[in-house]
Amino acid sequence: MHAAAKPRLGSRGRPEQSRTAILQAAVKEISRDGISGARIDAIARAAGVNKALLYYYFKDKESLHTAVLDHVFGGLTSAVLEALSRPLPPREKIKVYVETHFDYIASHPLYPRIVQDEMMRANHPGDNQLEHVVKQYFRPLFVKLSGVLKEGIAAGDFRPVDPMQFIPSMISVIIFYFNSAPVMRVMRGIDPYQPEPLRERRTAVLDFISTALFRAPYHAPQGENE
Repeated sequence: MHAAAKPRLGSRGRPEQSRTAILQAAVKEISRDGISGARIDAIARAAGVNKALLYYYFKDKESLHTAVLDHVFGGLTSAVLEALSRPLPPREKIKVYVETHFDYIASHPLYPRIVQDEMMRANHPGDNQLEHVVKQYFRPLFVKLSGVLKEGIAAGDFRPVDPMQFIPSMISVIIFYFNSAPVMRVMRGIDPYQPEPLRERRTAVLDFISTALFRAPYHAPQGENE
């Protein structure tokens, strides 16, 4: 009696693996060429599936685009909201949030290009993705961060900043390094994603944000760096 044949990736017999492969290929293609330049043929080929199977999981390019955005923004939002939900004082929450946000982007180097492309597309006629991203991901993060800032201000730990102004500035400090990685690579002659440059930038980002927000310099709890 013959053993059952193992389903091929390009078949419907391995739905999760096939869908994941398509999504990962789409992330690479869109990060390189943007959604307008991304080609379904190239995505299917890179995923090792045929176009029919791709359209089985994603009915059209728009639905694939939405899935990529959910993948990119959803993973980040889940990670930072978890960090902000920990039972910590406001200063510690901000510190953990900054580190988590920075580390997540550092471990997903293709994501900043997709985010940047989406921001540039925001005013294109007929683009309905921005509202989805804002409602599903940006707004919950803004609400959570605003709550932490207000808590810290009320406790006297933070300067009386305006969340509407401070939050975009804080996020910009975290992500700019990654958006400008190609420039940094040429200017410094090093790979910005190597461990040492990342450690240096992470420290600088945390120092910059804590200096701008905390009423007194941040001091790591005893034993944190031991």
